[in-house]
Parts: sequence; C-alpha cells; structure tokens
Amino acid sequence: MTDQATSVATPQITVLDTGGQYCHLIARKVRELGVYAEVRPSETPASELTGRRGLIISGGPSSVYDAGSPTVDPAIFSDGAAVLGICYGLHLMAHLLGGTVLKGEKGEFGLATLDVDSPSSNLLFQGLPPRQQIWMNHRDVVTGTPAGFSVIGATGSCVVAAMAEPERRLYGVQFHPEVIHTPRGMELLSNYLFAICGCQRDWDPTHRIPAIEEDIRRVVRDRNVFFFVSGGVDSTVAYTICLRALGRDRVCGVYVDTGLMREGETEFVRATFDSLGAGNVEIEHAQNRFLGALAGVTDPERKRHIIGEEFLLVQERIIESRGLLDGHWILGQGTIYPDTIESGGTEKAETIKTHHNRVAGVQKLIQAGRIVEPLSWFYKDEVRQIGAELGLPKELLERHPFPGPGLAIRCLCSETEAPTVHTPDGYLLPLRSVGVKGDSRSYAAVLAIDCKDFELATELTNRLHGINRVVGLVRGKAPLKDLKSQPCSLSPQRLSRLRRADAIVRRISQNSGFESKIWQFPVVLVPLGLQNAPDSVVLRPVESVDGMTAQAATMPAAVLDSIADGLLVEPDICCVFYDLTHKPPGTIEWE
Repeated sequence: MTDQATSVATPQITVLDTGGQYCHLIARKVRELGVYAEVRPSETPASELTGRRGLIISGGPSSVYDAGSPTVDPAIFSDGAAVLGICYGLHLMAHLLGGTVLKGEKGEFGLATLDVDSPSSNLLFQGLPPRQQIWMNHRDVVTGTPAGFSVIGATGSCVVAAMAEPERRLYGVQFHPEVIHTPRGMELLSNYLFAICGCQRDWDPTHRIPAIEEDIRRVVRDRNVFFFVSGGVDSTVAYTICLRALGRDRVCGVYVDTGLMREGETEFVRATFDSLGAGNVEIEHAQNRFLGALAGVTDPERKRHIIGEEFLLVQERIIESRGLLDGHWILGQGTIYPDTIESGGTEKAETIKTHHNRVAGVQKLIQAGRIVEPLSWFYKDEVRQIGAELGLPKELLERHPFPGPGLAIRCLCSETEAPTVHTPDGYLLPLRSVGVKGDSRSYAAVLAIDCKDFELATELTNRLHGINRVVGLVRGKAPLKDLKSQPCSLSPQRLSRLRRADAIVRRISQNSGFESKIWQFPVVLVPLGLQNAPDSVVLRPVESVDGMTAQAATMPAAVLDSIADGLLVEPDICCVFYDLTHKPPGTIEWE
C-alpha cells in the first residue's frame, strides 16, 4: 500500500526476504519501534543497499545446503551495515562466512528457554535476563561458528542459539524475536536498532486511516466497489473504510450463506450491517450449491480450492444479475497479511494452506487490477485497532477470527476405515492435520495421549518426525485403543453435528468468561469413534496476537468439564480431545 514509506528517502533498515512466514512481521515490529523498515528480496545486490544502517535476514523454509536455496550477496557482511540473521538468516550467515550448518537430530518448534552468556557485556542482549523464554521454529542447526564469532546464547537442544561478531556488527539468532511468544523480543530488536545500528526514529505508526483511504481512492479510481462480506472483523473493517473513502453510493455488498456457517451467523451479519447504516448489504442463500460441490471431497486443500472457486461462480452470477460487468465495478476483499503469506503470497514463501481469497480465479482478478484489498498488509490486531479508530462496536471487534471456508475446514473427513495404533509415546490416530514446521507446510499424523501435558506435547512434536500435532483425551465413551476412523465426507448431518458442538462450546466459553481471555477457539469434528458414535470433538483454544504464532491455551478445569459434559450428551459424539499443540508446529486450524 501507499503509506509513510513515500516520505522516507532511504530506509534505515531493510529486511531481506528468504521466504519466511514471519518476514513482513519483522518489518512491522521494527516500524512499531519508530524506525521505517522495507522488505526486499534476499538476493538484492549490496550496491543497492548502500546507506542502510542495518540489514535483517529473515527466516525461511529452505536449508542452506539445498540446491537453489535463497542466499544473499556476501558483500553485505563487509559493507558496514550491521547485520542480524534470524533462524534461516543465522544459518545463511554462518554458511557464507565459513561456519557449519547441519540438520539437527530433532527439531525445536514452539516454546524454548534461552540461556544467554553474559548479557550485560553484549549489546544485543543488553538489559535482558540471562534466562528467558523464546519461540523456535527450526530443524537445521549451526554446529560450527565462523572465524571471529562467539556463541552468546544456547538452549537445551541448540548449542548455537545466538552468535555474534561485535567488531563487524554481525549477529545471528536461531529463535524469532519478532513473534509475540518471545516476550523480550522487542527489547532485543530495540537493542539491535539503537545500540548496534545507531538508528534514529523516523516513523509514526499511527494515523494509518488517511493513508489507507488515499490508497483505496488510488486503486479504485472512478469505479465502484462490490464486497462479499462475511460479518467478521476483517471484511467489516475493509467495507467500512471503503465507505469512508468513497461514499455510501459507491460501495455495496452481499453476504453469501454457504451452509458452512456457525449457528446464528447469518442473523448476526444482518444485524451488524443494519447497525452500521450500510443498508445496501443483501443476503444470498447458496447452501445447496456449496454442499453439492463439496460432496465426497476429503482433501483439505481441495476443499479450500472448491470453496474459493464456488465463491467466484456465485460472485459472477450475482455481479452479472446486478449489471456489474460494465467495467465500473471492482471487487473488494478483507484479506489480511497472514492470509497472503500462508497462501505463498511472497516470492519464496511456501504455501501452508490456500485461503479462499487467494484461489486461481481471485489471482486473475488481482492481475487484472479488479480487486481492492485495503488491509492486505496488516495483521489481525492492527485491523482491530483500525476498526476501533473507525468507531466500530467493541462486540464486533472482539469477535474471534473465523475462517473464510467456514465449518468445512473444521469438519475433517476420511476415505477409509482405520484403527488407532498404539506406540510407546501414545496412540497414532488415523487422522492427518495441516501444520507448519520450519516455515514449510506439513500434512502429518496426530498423536493422542491420555493426559493434558503441554510440555510433553512440545517434546513429542519436536522429537517425532511423523507428527505435527498432539491431543490429550479429556473424556470419552471408549478407550483410545478401541477408536476407529469411518469413511465420511462433508454431509449435512455431520455439519449439523459440528454446528451443535460449536454452539455448546461457545455458550459455555462465553458464559464462563473464558472466551474473552483467548484469541480464538476452533471446535473441530474428527471422524474418530465407534460405530454408533462415529465422531469426536477436538477443542483448540489458543492465545495469540496476530495469528502468525500461537500458544495452546490452558482451559480452567471447571470450564473443560462443563464442555465435555455438554458434548458427550450428544449421541453421535464419542470422545472429547484437547489440542495441546502450539503454532508452530501445528497451524491454528486443522485444515
């Protein structure tokens, strides 16, 4: 988008993008500290980076020893700018400067504890404690530092978690200081910017709305905007800011009821837009069309693509029926940055899951200049802040995120009947879920254990290569050894079952006050149980700020017991599980 970048002649900080899920997040966190940062491809020649005070090499999904893996111009290490390598950036710095990088015996995903060597004597950790919580997402490790470097931080399984060559102002960390789950990460970045790079504050992260409105008018020109609204935070904020930028007569919308919505959702959307005075939002009922297209489909990516393409077909029919094909209309979307990056939306980023607003048909509209996405460079917490500045009601802005494909990706399907498999570590369930390990997509098995031990879950996902998620059995109508998956798809009956389960969980969570203390609470229906109770429910409460990382949330025992009681009254539900997995290695949603 067009923003204050236009007033910054030469950015003080450049983030070199090696394809990491958190690349843009690094730049955002630098800006929050008052220093403008740009993002550029990792291979940008050093000659084009002259004048930068600092360069940050992002994390990424590759291994430095793979053919064609992203690299940087080695001259950046001797051109005078301070360089910070994060995760893959650390590996790349070590590799290019003569160190050794190898694949570790086990990965390290999620929470870890960093021990810092003499924090008071090195600028990067100045003012930070010698032991602190950090957030990891890696399998490769630095086993030998380059000449002149010293190790300044380690974890229990990573000998080189931080290294430094202060004379040349070169630093590398294996963990991610930019994510919310590294609590002292902003202080580390502040040390890098001001104590090491010598930056001056040149960026004001407030006053975003005028810049967004200006960008909307630049993209839209003399055309009007048509939204397919969802009633969620993102699309409602995007719709509202377009109303402000263009005026009510130039913006209209339709809410499509796909049959994949939560209980009471359509009524909530109608009331929301009526309260905003946006009377030009209509309801389109398309349940039969979506459920028909999804019948028999079990693959999660295929589900997402079908839903995205069906949205486009419905959109085309609505647009044609309303005479919106005359070139005077473009499509508005509430896409936010995590949707873009998880869909492989930057040059080297891996596709974790394709969001419905990034399917092929939408990409064609983007290329043709027929889409405006006012929020595509912002994160969920920023969108909420923008919504508050716009005066949107608190009840809307505090809603938990809900995926565009709706309950379809919270209703897992199965092609075959298969039993659980007992292992020394627990029971391998005949299910697979989507995850993210080392910035790469994984689609792997789920391990069930008989307890609710978050630390054990982290240890298991780090050690076992074939899983990306651990769930704890809360209560059930049968032991784990007797459970089987049943062949099934997205039938109206199973969606109704999930809708009832979701409503039970939401009611208890809201009434207890638990919902207001967490970021999101997906309720997942999985085809695992007995012949007469074929499905089970997985509870997935998480704590997060922007959705890029998440910590599995601890639920009060009384709330968990009430939810289990309510769910197990349902005759078709066999067991209740608790997802103990952080992100990474498990994505927030299961598909």
